[in-house]
Order: sequence, then structure tokens, then C-alpha cells
Amino acid sequence: MIAMKTTANRTQSSSNYATKEFDLAARARALESILLEKKLVSSDAIERLISSYENDIGPMLGAKIVAKAWANPAFRKRMLENATAACRELDIGGMEGENMVALENTPTLHNVVVCTLCSCYPWPVLGLPPNWYKSPQYRSKIVIEPRKTLREDFGLNIGPEKEIKVWDSSAEIRYLVLPERPEGTEKMTEAQLASLVTRESMIGVGVVNPKKAKTKTRRRKR
Repeated sequence: MIAMKTTANRTQSSSNYATKEFDLAARARALESILLEKKLVSSDAIERLISSYENDIGPMLGAKIVAKAWANPAFRKRMLENATAACRELDIGGMEGENMVALENTPTLHNVVVCTLCSCYPWPVLGLPPNWYKSPQYRSKIVIEPRKTLREDFGLNIGPEKEIKVWDSSAEIRYLVLPERPEGTEKMTEAQLASLVTRESMIGVGVVNPKKAKTKTRRRKR
């Protein structure tokens, strides 16, 4: 079973939000051009900064939240009831995260997030949206054939026995997937658990794999 979830007033505000995002992007490009022209910053430095926010700084905060939800049942309950308020308990929040909802994956349900309009995304917990999340291909394919898209584009095979729900983020609401806690992690600390969580698992195009996470940790130590 596949369910597509949208907000009721999505159509009413979508045009305004699209205009807002276009204006912000245009301003950012203009500022970048000025900085490059005056040689105040290099294009490589900009790319490194963007990559850091896409892959490290933002997702690390989301991973911290997921780890706490795994380790603390009371926090997990508050997270599922009101994700925005629960995140504030850890001093996490801000622009593009004013109204967040946590979606819990279970043995019978897998959640995946998309923004069919543009690139609505919970910046405070995931950082900047990756390019593939903003691409027209992902935004259309994941809605039409989520199981096939997850398998072919992300190497994630969700069996037919598990329901897939696709949730459509908007200007009013941003979604964060709470992935399943992997077996064998019962004795781990919150910090250790957080090191296992990936950005992809919090969008729903991946799952938490302790073996892969441990490999990454060893590589960093080298």
C-alpha cells in the first residue's frame, strides 16, 4: 500500500513560496558573483562550505535527535507528538523548521519524504537539501513508483510485505523520518548511536546500517 500525504492548504501558498525561494536563490547567486569577482572567496571554498552543511553540520543535528529518540522512550513520544517542540529541548530549530513532523519507521511501515513543488526541507535538522532531492526526476519518480525508485536509485530494497508512505513536504510542514533502530545497538551510548544515523535514513531513501557506519568511523580515524 502506498499513501501520498499532503497538506490541505498546499495549493494556496505554493505560488508565494515558490516566488520566495526563487528570490532567495537569485540573491544568493548575485552575492556569490560579487564575492568571486572581488576575490574575497574562492569557488572551491564555497563548494566546501556547501558540502559541509549538506553532509555534516545539518545531518549531525538530526542524527543527535534520532539517537535520543532511540535511547529515551519519553523523548521519542514527545518527538512523535510534536517534533518542533522536542527539537527545541535540544536547542535545535529555526528557519525552515518552524513546523516539523517526525515519521516513525516500523517493521511494517517505511516512510519516505519528498517535496513535489520545489525543495521544502527541514534545514535545522538536516542541513541543506542535496541536489538529488531537488531534482525533477526524484520528485516525480518517488511519488509514482516509490518501491522501484528506492531500489534502483538508492539501492534500498523494501519488500512487498512493508507498506510505503510518501510524504509531501511544503512551506507549512517539514518531515523528518525516524529510522528503525538496528539490532545489536542496545548497549551503545547516544553519541555512538548518532554516529550510525545518515542523512539518507532521515529522508527515507536509506536505512541505518551499523556495519557501514563503523567502516566510516574507522576511515575517519586514519
